Amino acid sequence: MQKPAPTLPDNIARWIKTDCGRSQYQELAARPGLLARLRLAWFVLIAGLRDWRLADRP
Repeated sequence: MQKPAPTLPDNIARWIKTDCGRSQYQELAARPGLLARLRLAWFVLIAGLRDWRLADRP
């Protein structure tokens, strides 16, 4: 049985603003392991830089 997908924390939702980025974040956050956490951190950094100029979404 798979774990349910984690909800998006408010501080992450502030930086990742696109629907595809948010779904990718949830997919990466559900993976266990050190390398998965490093990839998640890398993704948040790059996605935050790319979405920085976009308007905030609810």
